[in-house]
Amino acid sequence: MTKLPPPVHSTDLHGLSKLHTGKVRDIYAIDDAHMLIVTTDRLSAFDVVLPDPIPHKGQVLTEISNFWFNKTRHIVDNHLTDRPLEELPLSASERVLLADRAIIVRRLKAIPVEAVVRGYLIGSGWKDYQRSGAICGIQLPRGLAQAQQLAEPVFTPATKAAVGDHDENISFEHTARLLGGDIATQVRDTALALYRFACEHAKARGIIIADTKFEFGLDPAGKLVLIDEALTPDSSRFWPAETYRVGISPPSFDKQFVRDYLETLDWDKRAPGPRLPTGIIEQTAAKYREALARLTGPAST
Repeated sequence: MTKLPPPVHSTDLHGLSKLHTGKVRDIYAIDDAHMLIVTTDRLSAFDVVLPDPIPHKGQVLTEISNFWFNKTRHIVDNHLTDRPLEELPLSASERVLLADRAIIVRRLKAIPVEAVVRGYLIGSGWKDYQRSGAICGIQLPRGLAQAQQLAEPVFTPATKAAVGDHDENISFEHTARLLGGDIATQVRDTALALYRFACEHAKARGIIIADTKFEFGLDPAGKLVLIDEALTPDSSRFWPAETYRVGISPPSFDKQFVRDYLETLDWDKRAPGPRLPTGIIEQTAAKYREALARLTGPAST
């Protein structure tokens, strides 16, 4: 049996210059037009990076993202290139470290807004609705229940926070002021189209995508491009259709499982994050693997 490499919490590649360390991804410069994105096994919850990696989470996220990037090219272009890792100045040990978790992508101008789409009333959206009857200024009907499907998906953008800070929900009007009306409209319409397409695919495989977030960039010609990750357990809430019930927070394939555990602790949701028990780590890794198998497998209905 082939021995799997150990979990990767952080990287330090000697032949490349690191541009950025995110909550999950390490980004390195290759040249003026390309960069390397390494998806580690780090897990963030409540915008805090936890000290324990989830084994092989990075490979799962990379495979899921690449699956969606290839499947949604008819909706929007993405940042993937066909350049192989073999051309990079990496040592043998670094190549083992990066196996199936690193991609070479185009360097683009990132849009400083997260494109969040919600199809169900859950998470911060549910909390906002309980307080105000609205999400990001979008008024919703009265009397909706937790986890209820919305009549139509809604676009609820957020500003992108630095590591350790919290994202802030903003209105579409605020987004238009930040990006310009034309780009804001493109981002909204493209995010909604991606969400609807992905929901149909996932539904046939027994998964409900409750909500998700996308990130976009602009190429030198000003064309919108999908970047970062797409429709993964880190950027989305995936619910098993067979256990979905209105009125409760359904069990999920994503890191909500870890969030639920952390909510039982006496922790102020500030760094440093608490250590995770072995059982929570193993169950979380299994949920990520199941999400990959379902999403990329054959339709079940």
